[in-house]
Amino acid sequence: MRIITSIVAAGILSLGMPLQAADSGFNLETVNPEADRLALQAYYQKRYPGVPIDDYVNGIYALDAESREQWEEIEEFPPYEFSIEEGEVLFNTPFANGKSYADCFDNGGVGIRQNFPYWDKENGTVITLEYAINECRKDNGEKPYKWGKGDIARVSAYMAWTSRDNVFDIQIPEDDSRAMQAYLDGKKFFYTKRGQLNLSCANCHLQGSNVRIRADLPGPMLGQVTHWPVFRSKWGNLGTLHRRYAGCHRDSRSKPLKPQAEGFRNLEYFQTYMSNGLVVNGPGARK
Repeated sequence: MRIITSIVAAGILSLGMPLQAADSGFNLETVNPEADRLALQAYYQKRYPGVPIDDYVNGIYALDAESREQWEEIEEFPPYEFSIEEGEVLFNTPFANGKSYADCFDNGGVGIRQNFPYWDKENGTVITLEYAINECRKDNGEKPYKWGKGDIARVSAYMAWTSRDNVFDIQIPEDDSRAMQAYLDGKKFFYTKRGQLNLSCANCHLQGSNVRIRADLPGPMLGQVTHWPVFRSKWGNLGTLHRRYAGCHRDSRSKPLKPQAEGFRNLEYFQTYMSNGLVVNGPGARK
């Protein structure tokens, strides 16, 4: 909370930075995801001209040299390393019916993180990786994991690890307008102000990216989803992207959705499409 109230107090919202990187519109008649993606890249290239687009998979460490040096030291002995090993054990442990996660996913679940989230035409909804992990468990008679942290994050971390350096290529099927609507809903979510502090995701992660607020630097929107799940020093453990979404809501004094609620999945769909062309870099470590 201290961080966000400081953003308001510091007057970031009056620095003259644009509120939107995307200008293809907020209705089905005008919205153009590829135009939005290119506009976002152009926004950051103009704002930080010396930073290669590919480096945004490293989040705030692409923009801040001082904190990057500390982060690179942490990455020499990454705090998520044991979680990857635990996730691999969980992933390869058969369910009670003898099947395993490998039976639920393409390519046995290896090297596929870059394909999530995707549009499920049959069920008319966005499927994230963590959502698919729990659907796999339920389909095989197992109790779903709790969202946010623990085993769900460990299995997700292992699957991300097997996918490192694979390029995100999120698709929005043109023959199903519901998919474009889900993208549009995620875009609206990102730009909509909410909570008692009247802040949007864009206020902190577009306008406020790399603007120092006391000891903290909000990360850039571009590449933001590429390195999850993340071991946060603040948490002291590994957590999922939707756990972070919920924390952002609380920081803005708004009531968060439940992890994997449709609104959060649509937001992840929009954000991940914006990172198409970047590589999987998860799991990650952050402050």
